[in-house]
Amino acid sequence: MDSNDRSLALPANFTHRVRIEALLPADSPRLNGVDEEHVRRLAGIYASLPPVLVHRTTMRVVDGMHRVAAAASMGLPSVEVQYFDGADEEAFLRSVTANIAHGLPLSVTDRKAAAERILRSRPDLSDRSVAAYTGLDAKTVASIRPRSTADSPRSNIRVGADGRLHPLDRTAERLRAAELMTKHPDLPLRAIVQETGLSLGTAHDVRQRLLRGETPVPQGRRPATGPRPPVPVAVPDLPAPPATTGASATTAASGSSRSRGSLETLRRLAGDPSLRHSESGRQFLRWLHTHFVVDEAWRQQADAIPAHCTDTVAELALHCSHAWKRFAEDLGRRRLTDTTPVPFRQTASGSRPAA
Repeated sequence: MDSNDRSLALPANFTHRVRIEALLPADSPRLNGVDEEHVRRLAGIYASLPPVLVHRTTMRVVDGMHRVAAAASMGLPSVEVQYFDGADEEAFLRSVTANIAHGLPLSVTDRKAAAERILRSRPDLSDRSVAAYTGLDAKTVASIRPRSTADSPRSNIRVGADGRLHPLDRTAERLRAAELMTKHPDLPLRAIVQETGLSLGTAHDVRQRLLRGETPVPQGRRPATGPRPPVPVAVPDLPAPPATTGASATTAASGSSRSRGSLETLRRLAGDPSLRHSESGRQFLRWLHTHFVVDEAWRQQADAIPAHCTDTVAELALHCSHAWKRFAEDLGRRRLTDTTPVPFRQTASGSRPAA
């Protein structure tokens, strides 16, 4: 075997004697560097100190800079070393966890700085996972995250302290479950769970919300950014229209006012007990919400239509508007029919029929 191969299988506690001059300074989480007073304390008990942990590929100290300084102060040319194999970011994580587990404790400031650095390099780690590495509580890590990940693309996945992947947002899965429940009312919850990946409790919550005529996605759990997908039961929240100026601003303002009025009317309709508490009524509400369009909604889609398709889309839009007009006229005729008194009819003998 090649004697220069450092990847030979060796016991985990195997140590090497390495010259101090061959070691690189630690990529330490300590903001203030080596504490000379602590070095003097370690020099007095050096014989009982554990080996220094060194990153094999870079020969950079991972844990033990104070021990290396203590050995140097005693005139020793070398130190006992254990090697760490892993990526650079893993070496830093190991350095942080080692320094909160033993030796001179990291200050709260050191731990917060370490958490900020970890979140910059691993924004996918959960707050609890970073807290476990740094010795902070999860709420403190959560308060640090915004300034650490401001320039990072937002991910819907977090890697938990258990090493498993956990989605942050289940909006898409909830909407898919609602769609399945709408199309297949008798589908068991476990089949919904298998199809969507939701937990049984979340799938049950979606079903109960649909039965109450509510949106399957609770208000507080909807994504804070980006367009919001349509929901099959309740009125979806719509993003604000783009800012405009001049005459277009006046038009947009009037359109926005109309939209707010229509949305309020739709909310009142969705709360009507005669619709919410019957299967046919709930089915109608679901149908209405999937076909409901406000000015802000079509304005957001207009830019996506290529020039050669505008005539075709305009024709479809007019066709839909005519269909809605016929629907409105039919409802108007029904209203008149329902409210017009039915005249009494004479019987053969000329008397009125019995009430």
